[in-house]
Amino acid sequence: MTNIVLNVAVLVVLLAVSFPTLRRLRGAPLAWTLVHLCVLTAVFDTLMIQADLYVFDPDKILGVYIAGAPLEDFAYAIAAGVAMPVVWTVLGRRRERAAAAVGPDGADGMRGTGGTGSSGDGGAS
Repeated sequence: MTNIVLNVAVLVVLLAVSFPTLRRLRGAPLAWTLVHLCVLTAVFDTLMIQADLYVFDPDKILGVYIAGAPLEDFAYAIAAGVAMPVVWTVLGRRRERAAAAVGPDGADGMRGTGGTGSSGDGGAS
């Protein structure tokens, strides 16, 4: 299997899983982030390849290069640029829900529900 096949499969799954959250995000900041990540990938991957920090197996890549970096390397930048805003958004919503459940005075509305110390007898049975 070539790297591009694996990259496309991962990106398709990532986009399918992330689509419900992605469609609620603003497109311009996401696109701007992807452009910057791809430019940085082109610059720094080219430098690392020229410094012989890593070498690609020619049988595993397409042979298409952008500024000296193989096309397959850009999939990682795209995946990060898509996944991180989605994860940030999902985790932020969980925090908002947890904060709303606790309430403004810090009480979680769980008094008298059988939790530790709620029976008034110090937990003795």
